[in-house]
Amino acid sequence: MAEIIAKLEDFTLSRQEQPKGTIQKVGIIGCGSMGQQIAKTISQHGFDVVCLDVDDQHVADAMAGITTMLDDEIRQWGMTNSEKRLILSRISGSCNYADLSGCDIVIESVSSKVPGAGVELRRNIFNKIEQFVGSDTVISSNTAVLMISDLAAGLKYPERAVGLHFMAPADKVKVLEVVRGAKTSEAAYDTICRFTHMLEKKPILLQESPGNLTTRMIVIMINEACRMLMEGIASIPDIDETLKMNLGYTYGPFELADRIGLDKVVKWMEGIYNEFGEKAYKTSPVIKKLVRANHFGKSTGQGFYKYDANGKVVGFSVNCLELK
Repeated sequence: MAEIIAKLEDFTLSRQEQPKGTIQKVGIIGCGSMGQQIAKTISQHGFDVVCLDVDDQHVADAMAGITTMLDDEIRQWGMTNSEKRLILSRISGSCNYADLSGCDIVIESVSSKVPGAGVELRRNIFNKIEQFVGSDTVISSNTAVLMISDLAAGLKYPERAVGLHFMAPADKVKVLEVVRGAKTSEAAYDTICRFTHMLEKKPILLQESPGNLTTRMIVIMINEACRMLMEGIASIPDIDETLKMNLGYTYGPFELADRIGLDKVVKWMEGIYNEFGEKAYKTSPVIKKLVRANHFGKSTGQGFYKYDANGKVVGFSVNCLELK
């Protein structure tokens, strides 16, 4: 009987080793709006998530933000309270990099609104991550503009770095930009592609380039819309409505810019323009004027459009006739 029990124990879950390359735990550095969306999306697909930020208040705000997103889905009959509790049970918050231990993938998602959130800041974050994770952990960045090779330059194992760009809303957009750096290994690349499929998204495989694919196209569209506005061709709502009705866009260029945040759009444009020097990427004076007035879009109640306390459009800020 003892021999039979011993044989049975060989098949218990506690005795079985996880297959190499299994993805179970994901870390997220930076829990602003996008970090929260990423955490929610990943947890919804059954992964454990560690959200890391600079202090307890930021962590608390992140957990509150994720809870609010889930409550919104419940109100729209998108999920049940039981599903919400299950998702939250898989998410933990921390200020300690040591809690990234055991992560199979770590995603840097520092808000671009943070002053100095450029190459050096993210490179330092990559180096800190590497101190607490295994040698085969994939380290990724959600950056849309910076080069993954630059961020990985100080790593002991730079081949583990891969770009993984989520687009908002992270749970609705069905593609992810997967960016290969100069030293990215096949193993790291394959892990991120497999992870993308596990999130029920299609990986768009890219070689690194500032702006990747979507951001470069978005900023050109927004800039061209601004130029038409300045020429007095049409109004803000008419330009947006035309693109939505004729091309099937969910948002027009001005609506999209307000949702992204005009301050963030400026940083995207400046980063891409500095790399390529192409006029198409140079920030429109209209956007600069709004940003100088701290009209960043929906988050501040005014951008190209004006919004009420509930985020409903109540007017628009720039009249094409005033610009002629």
